[in-house]
Amino acid sequence: MLGNSDMLIVIALVLVLVFAGVHIAIALGITAAFGIWLMLGDVDVVRNFVSNTAYEALRDYVFAVIPLFMLMGDLLAKCGAARDLYALGHRFSKWLPAQLAVATIISNALFGFVTGVSIAAAAAFSRIAYPEMMRYGYKRSFALGCVAGSACLGMLIPPSVLMIVWAVLTEVSIGKLFLAGVIPGFIAAGGMIVYVVIAAKLNPEIAGGSPRVTSRAAGVAVAEAGTGLPNEEPIGPLLRSTGLVVVLVIGVLAAIWLGFCTPTEGAGVGAVGALALALIKGIKPREIREVVLDVGRTSGPLLLLLFCAQLYSRVLSMTGFTEVAKAFLLSTGLGPWGILTVMVAIWFVLGCLIDSISIILLTVPIFAPIAVHLGFDPLAFAIIGILAIETGLLTPPFGILVFTVKAAVPDRSVELAEIFRGSIPYWIVLLAVVIAIAAFPQIATFLPNL
Repeated sequence: MLGNSDMLIVIALVLVLVFAGVHIAIALGITAAFGIWLMLGDVDVVRNFVSNTAYEALRDYVFAVIPLFMLMGDLLAKCGAARDLYALGHRFSKWLPAQLAVATIISNALFGFVTGVSIAAAAAFSRIAYPEMMRYGYKRSFALGCVAGSACLGMLIPPSVLMIVWAVLTEVSIGKLFLAGVIPGFIAAGGMIVYVVIAAKLNPEIAGGSPRVTSRAAGVAVAEAGTGLPNEEPIGPLLRSTGLVVVLVIGVLAAIWLGFCTPTEGAGVGAVGALALALIKGIKPREIREVVLDVGRTSGPLLLLLFCAQLYSRVLSMTGFTEVAKAFLLSTGLGPWGILTVMVAIWFVLGCLIDSISIILLTVPIFAPIAVHLGFDPLAFAIIGILAIETGLLTPPFGILVFTVKAAVPDRSVELAEIFRGSIPYWIVLLAVVIAIAAFPQIATFLPNL
């Protein structure tokens, strides 16, 4: 076990590397190797430890879950699932004020079940929902905030990539963690809908009115965005299209939850089913090849991240840093709730600086054992953590969802400040759900415990 000064060196090293711009996987790998060398002073032992961890990690079937679920989501998204969901959401929310904003939130919630990646949702609905809201005269910051804020739901509603990463690091059941996110996800979506409806009631101008033609100077010509009117779609084809997607996703998740198959098997079935649906909807071979390559480019680095995170987590356990951190936090006299508040505050701050997966890789190996020791349910704590980390997707200066929306909207005059400003209410909704789960963990644990 390392001395306190050596432990601090190990932690300081990884933080310095991360904030210096070194890729998180390299930072974690270097830190882990350096920590082992500090403990044992033998380069051969370091090499054997790294190679054995890599072998055990890569032969674990759970590592196939991420690329397979991403493949399922990308295939469904490529064949028009996002647009169909938006059109259907608009049809069923016409009776509400700000119905296009409500449709965007509903579509993002359902799209979360398809992709599990917030960035994909932000990019898709920036091109689909934003031009429609602008055509109906919505206030620009209100429309932009709705797209960016509701895209966060993709990381909370299963099959979420963040949930899979968390489950791999903490060795909790992926299926149970998926279940734990369902009710909080719908509560968050409901809170967002309540906000846009009340905001539109109090200030009808922000939700526009009758359709209008936008100027080309604003760069929001709907024809250029290629969306078409959602209410021009016949309801029959929409129901068939979205129904098949929903049946596939719910069937895959239900099979995992009920124990009929492992998460890896379920993800494989989902990928094959998504390919079949995409072929039915007319996807071209070239597009399938693009999807496979995109998934490989995205998931490859992510799997490397997971391996380096496991290495880092093992080193932290071997050095005794987790026990030292636990003892330090308990010695502060803050109590369980005070310590939880400190953890959430750290996640908020890190969310302003680095991406969500990096935050999980850096903090969860330290925080999760402490939370269990303090008596917090592992599943409820995971959802609290994921929600708290998700808020970083909307906070400056990093705010990756904000940058995604800025890059994807067909309006080149949009400014980042507008999107950040419009996203504030959605950040508050996520924070409210964090507080609700902390006070009532049954919100997250009810379904997994059935």
